[in-house]
Amino acid sequence: MKRLFYCVIAIVFLNSCGSKKTADPALATDVNVLHRNMNQLTEVVIHDVFSPPVSSRIYSYTSLAAYEAVRFLDSSAPSIVSQMHGFANMPQPEKNKSYNYLLAASKAFFTVAEKVTFSIDTLTKYETKLYDDFKSLLDKETFDNSMSFGESVGKKILERTTVDQYKETRGMPKFLGSHDIGKWRPTAPDYLDGSEPFWFMMKTLVLDSADQVMCPAPPAFSMNEGSAFYKSVYEVYDITTRLTDEQKTIARYWDDNPFVIEHAGHLMYGNKKITPVGHWVGITNIACKMKKANAVETARAYALTTSAIFDAIISCWKTKYKYQHIRPITVINESIDPDWQPYLQTPPFPEHSSGHSGISAAAATVLTKLFGDFHFEDTSDLAYIGMKRHFESFTQAASEASISRVYGGIHYRTGVDAGAIQGKEIGEVVNARFVK
Repeated sequence: MKRLFYCVIAIVFLNSCGSKKTADPALATDVNVLHRNMNQLTEVVIHDVFSPPVSSRIYSYTSLAAYEAVRFLDSSAPSIVSQMHGFANMPQPEKNKSYNYLLAASKAFFTVAEKVTFSIDTLTKYETKLYDDFKSLLDKETFDNSMSFGESVGKKILERTTVDQYKETRGMPKFLGSHDIGKWRPTAPDYLDGSEPFWFMMKTLVLDSADQVMCPAPPAFSMNEGSAFYKSVYEVYDITTRLTDEQKTIARYWDDNPFVIEHAGHLMYGNKKITPVGHWVGITNIACKMKKANAVETARAYALTTSAIFDAIISCWKTKYKYQHIRPITVINESIDPDWQPYLQTPPFPEHSSGHSGISAAAATVLTKLFGDFHFEDTSDLAYIGMKRHFESFTQAASEASISRVYGGIHYRTGVDAGAIQGKEIGEVVNARFVK
């Protein structure tokens, strides 16, 4: 009887070992791992309320790390960072060792992400599950090799983050604007100081400097009837006082303000949303899936698009704080209508040029070169604001994003046009170097 009991226990034990669940074997070659990693990062960027400039830094470094690890799936795929400014030579996989480069790319991606974001617990929880799944599919040698290689790539990318001037810009003085005629000063409702006034000091990735690509200057401040500035102000006022439902929808759709402080009587609360950078990362995700891009192509698209955005924001912020151009709300309230309010909340930095216009044009220029023109449904913001829109091309999406700032009452047409010109040219610089 005792022998029978032990036999039953042994059978139960063996069955339980044999029924241990493992991940879907498709995971080992599933390009969607890269997309899920990026989606996880976006959740953290939203949660941590990073500004558009800082989020561009997060997305670009993590994307470059993923590409530099996964590119070895294609022997013809060149290093991207070797053609950029300030990166050390990247580690190479050792000959005669086995690797899973999707796992290596994930490890590289999160090695960087953990150092440039705050919500590390959220990331590590996701990572632990991901690595456990890979571990259940790979032999120990391949798993260990891949994790080690990915971490070494991530650490090399991180070396650049220590010399890109980010740390130095954290300790710079606040920018409170000026009461000089035509110059920016904090705007209602919260009168925040200027965001990232020294971002132009950041080391660019592809451009030689923040000054390499400049945009047209804003019109000189003048409220004389018939002046270029006067016309630009009144255009904003006229448009925003008779917005159509479609224009309101467009303004809301492309708002992408990462943290809007809402006011309801004496109550104040923050409303978190995706950043303009995250929105175009989402569009990159959609494009890769629609074009059935493989892992190397997908990682490359993320890396080049976010790098173009990173440089576009540096150039844009150089322009913003060079001109310190006054926002529509300040001029209209003081000179036209004291009760007027923009449809969107004005972000806390100077007007010229439009950052969203520059980001969008840069991203659209790179994506068009990578994938060509095609229609797509943009669901990037669906989970956050419950909206989606259809576009015939990346260029159309970028143009709508740009004009949305005029509909929102936060930019003049001169500011959005200048930003679009600047962003497009920066995208072309990236294409000339990396997309043949």
